[in-house]
Amino acid sequence: MNKTILLALLAISFSQSYAQRIVPANEQDSVTIILDGTIHVGNGQVIENGAVIFDKGKITFVGETSNVRLSGNAKIIRAQGKQIYPGIIAPNTDIGLSEIDAARATNDYNEVGDYNPGVRSLIAYNTDSKATPTVRSNGILIAQVVPQGGIISGTSSIMQLDAWNWEDAEYKIDDGLHLNWPSFFKYSFDDNGGSQTVSDDYEKQVTQVRQYFSQAKSYNEEALHADRNINFEAMKSLFDRSKTLFIHCDYVREILNAVHFASDFNLHIVIVGGRDSYMCTDLLKENNIAVILGNVHQLPAGDDVEIEIPYQTAALLNKAGVIYCLSLYGFWPQRNLPFMAGTTVAYGVSKEDALRSITSSTAKILGIEDRTGTLEVGKDANIIISDGDVLDMKTNNIIYAFIQGRQINLDNSQKELYNIYMKKYGLK
Repeated sequence: MNKTILLALLAISFSQSYAQRIVPANEQDSVTIILDGTIHVGNGQVIENGAVIFDKGKITFVGETSNVRLSGNAKIIRAQGKQIYPGIIAPNTDIGLSEIDAARATNDYNEVGDYNPGVRSLIAYNTDSKATPTVRSNGILIAQVVPQGGIISGTSSIMQLDAWNWEDAEYKIDDGLHLNWPSFFKYSFDDNGGSQTVSDDYEKQVTQVRQYFSQAKSYNEEALHADRNINFEAMKSLFDRSKTLFIHCDYVREILNAVHFASDFNLHIVIVGGRDSYMCTDLLKENNIAVILGNVHQLPAGDDVEIEIPYQTAALLNKAGVIYCLSLYGFWPQRNLPFMAGTTVAYGVSKEDALRSITSSTAKILGIEDRTGTLEVGKDANIIISDGDVLDMKTNNIIYAFIQGRQINLDNSQKELYNIYMKKYGLK
């Protein structure tokens, strides 16, 4: 193809892509009052015929509509028959770091090397991602953006999903470090299928992790250094417990070893994935360790595991008193997070507890519970309003969303395509 023509096509493609950029909302400029809806506070409380008032990005009132005096300058939203919720929070996602799985140039979540504690997802976060509006339109307003790969992947940050750039998007900077615990099993595949065996290198790999942490701890205990090590410096706040270590592991042996490792180094940890966490609830509760539970919609871990265990794990953790929240791997699947919570309702979790698992419990685990996760006075006005039950894909339909009081645009490219082809075939 002629180079000039190619450049022209690229320019057209860029301009079309740029034209689809959704403009972030302006700061809240007037008091907003939501009236007559059913309020799900996020802490288990439900207020029928309730009202929420917020101003300058903060919630100023939550209660019954009968206690509200309307102001002539306020923006009024009538929500009769609607459901009002806290904004959903997505933990352990690479949204904003990945755009097209098959196009390596669009993926910026995996750094070269095994030990990268100095890597920060914050500065790589892309607010122009086309996945973000799709996720946001289903009620996910805040995300923990996490680097992937290696043994120590790097440091995550928590971002709100309506911003011009990463500086505007940051909600909590460098909330924790992510460690991929060595796998207890190894997998092999041949013409006869796959097989799973215990890894011969497991103990060796665990020893290497311990040695790395020992070196980092010793480095940070010294005042002066001949050579600076920015990776060790990035781990300093782990050892004074001001930063969380998120340990990604699934199997019982891995979880047990991770808990003992954290105890030896006096670390504040959260288990991420936790497929077998239901088997060691006593240990988790005793050590006050929370779980970011992985995909609910998955197959059981082995042939001897009941088929329904992945769906029941949340209920088993809840019953045992282990703090947990729900997550989904990747970026665009995050839009299904409320429906994962809905599945746990079908397998023993109450609706309000399921809501906690994607709002207030997530906020608590991520250390942002003082700002968001529930609809309470003084917290950020991160609010969604749905036509129906947000956990039910049949009735979920987000009609309003606010991030820190700003009413955000709920359009996305998929809605645009839907409208285009509905018109093409005369259905709209």
